[in-house]
Amino acid sequence: MVTVHSLGEALGAEVVDFSVDDLRPKLVSELEEAFFEHHLLCFRGPPVEAGEFAALARAFGEPQIQLIRKKRVADVPEVSVLESTYKRAEDKPSDLQQVRLSGWHTDDSYFAVPAKATLLQALDIPSAGGQTKFINTRKAWDDASAELKARIRDLKAVHKYDSARAFAPPEKRNSQELAETPDVVHPLVRTHEESGKKAIYFNPNRTDHVVGMSRSDSDALLDELYEYCTQDKYQYAHEWRLGDILLWDNRCLMHAVNTDFPVGERRRHQRILLKGAPPS
Repeated sequence: MVTVHSLGEALGAEVVDFSVDDLRPKLVSELEEAFFEHHLLCFRGPPVEAGEFAALARAFGEPQIQLIRKKRVADVPEVSVLESTYKRAEDKPSDLQQVRLSGWHTDDSYFAVPAKATLLQALDIPSAGGQTKFINTRKAWDDASAELKARIRDLKAVHKYDSARAFAPPEKRNSQELAETPDVVHPLVRTHEESGKKAIYFNPNRTDHVVGMSRSDSDALLDELYEYCTQDKYQYAHEWRLGDILLWDNRCLMHAVNTDFPVGERRRHQRILLKGAPPS
């Protein structure tokens, strides 16, 4: 049996005594059960090569290629390397909301078929800061008042790669990447296709407006949802250790980064996205 230790009341569990070399079907099945319960799993161990990282990911689903091509690992293109190091003092703004990673988001919601899950491994970590924070939007839905549920359960929203509502601009796209990312529409409340549980499906970096509402009414509702979902009781902040692998569920979690870490100290991760299904 898989042994897991809870990482927080809101979400998350650490898998104890796990090895990436041990991916027997029975073990993977048990890990999936733990994943559906906790929404985020942490595997401890040393950093692994991109190929080994991809093999672990395939135990949980089919990899989805990262949109931004320059981030892909050449010989293992399903793996991307994400670096957020402040190389110079001027790279770190005084207002950290200007750093895109600091905004709450869920991966790939600007696609018609977003990634169902993300795996992220710490390759280099700074001495302070750099935590990745998570929000449990399934729990937020469960706790919502009957009035709020009635207001949002049948609404749809437009997700844009570059939404005016985001605090900071996204990574620039080349012409091919631009063509691959037209605006898409997703339900504001989605049903998890594997667990059957509902969650608020909201991406403050990408959710631009609610279909059928005026801009002012849409902004007011999305602002209300932001304040509601980001309450401390729905959050877990992960303190990275070198080599940590996090597997999290994009269908019911949002995440953001504490971008207050020292200049000149490297912060680098490798990432894989897993293919999902159209939100419904």
